[in-house]
Amino acid sequence: MADEPLVLGIETSCDETGVGIVRGHTLLADALASSVDQHARFGGVVPEVASRAHLEAIVPTMRRALDQAGVTIADIDAIAVTAGPGLAGALLVGVAAAKGYAVAAEKPIYGVNHLAAHVAVDTLEHGPLPEPAVAMLVSGGHSSLLLVDDLTAGVTPLGATIDDAAGEAFDKVARLLGLPFPGGPPIDRAAREGDGAAIAFPRGLTAPKDLAAHRFDFSFSGLKTAVARWVEARERAGEPVPVADVAASFQEAVCDVLTAKAIDACRQHGVETLVIGGGVAANSRLRVLAEQRCARHGITVRVPPPRLCTDNGAMVAALGSHLVAAGIAPSRLDLPADSAMPLTTVSV
Repeated sequence: MADEPLVLGIETSCDETGVGIVRGHTLLADALASSVDQHARFGGVVPEVASRAHLEAIVPTMRRALDQAGVTIADIDAIAVTAGPGLAGALLVGVAAAKGYAVAAEKPIYGVNHLAAHVAVDTLEHGPLPEPAVAMLVSGGHSSLLLVDDLTAGVTPLGATIDDAAGEAFDKVARLLGLPFPGGPPIDRAAREGDGAAIAFPRGLTAPKDLAAHRFDFSFSGLKTAVARWVEARERAGEPVPVADVAASFQEAVCDVLTAKAIDACRQHGVETLVIGGGVAANSRLRVLAEQRCARHGITVRVPPPRLCTDNGAMVAALGSHLVAAGIAPSRLDLPADSAMPLTTVSV
């Protein structure tokens, strides 16, 4: 095996079929097939539709990744696959495919944690991760703050969403405003034409009594409800809904809470590096606000490029590469898909 392992990663936790190939911290291929258009008419991801789409896409996506990297499956040193958390049926497609390729090519297999992979992918853009670091993962299913001492050994959860995740709130508010699914990009675009201070939407879990019990936790359900009530009141009054201002004010409320709690976590634990990952990390306002606020506190912000923030195979390969380089033992061939895999489990 080369000094820098050549690792292939497979991601099928939700609606993106991803296959990535990395050598060390260098990305060689990142092939992706999305089924988002198939879910758009339902206003959300349908698990059975996602699983079927993965079945149809996994082999062609694998071929594209190998062609992009200019390698064959025989050249690969190890195969990593998302084993959880995620949609059970979708995860099973990726895990089964990884097992098949591992057996056929006689390669070791690593079942890895989807959320830890979102942290690892940043190393493909910015190099090794300073340890300790705080990671904030924000997506359609997760809003989490993690303390990362050693990514290969495990992470320490600091806080998480207690109801709607940030990305889920973006989807629901987009639907209220008549914007397409998924809601993150259209709200981001609409907000650029609006005023983020136009409407005083609530900041969840930021009151003193809430901070005492949920200092690093998130809640966006109340914010989503507040937006719905505001829009409904305008409609009942026969007044037009200022979509841009609503989008900007909602987005500002989300980004305000996310960045404030992330900085608080960094300062509480004496950490000077904040890594932001997950699909919502592609939001332009979140990136700007995080940079501005962290600069005031001497905290370095690391955010992968937008294409690596959403689910992809490169992030799985990146985490697999970390595990191989650290000498972590491979997973057993009968490794399970665990839809509720805890954050403390990096590999199974």
